[in-house]
Amino acid sequence: MSAKAEHYDVIRKPIITEKATMASENNAVVFEVAIDANKPQIKEAVESLFGVKVKAVNTSITKGKVKRFRGQLGTRKDIKKAYVTLEEGNTIDVSTGL
Repeated sequence: MSAKAEHYDVIRKPIITEKATMASENNAVVFEVAIDANKPQIKEAVESLFGVKVKAVNTSITKGKVKRFRGQLGTRKDIKKAYVTLEEGNTIDVSTGL
């Protein structure tokens, strides 16, 4: 499979946190994805960009927090995360980035 431009719009960046590192022990990788991306699109994008086989995709949407900036109320953007479980024997090194 060849990487298309749409695949780079679906996958924004890898998320490297303590929870994501714990998920990597179970052969899973966490990505920030486009808010309107669905699971089949995420699976196709990861398989073509990284050349791996995807077993499952789980998604979650984190609502943006309300924060103050110079006395004014503002809202951070909503973020969609994809927990991508890979088939046995496949790995992605997220420390190098996209």
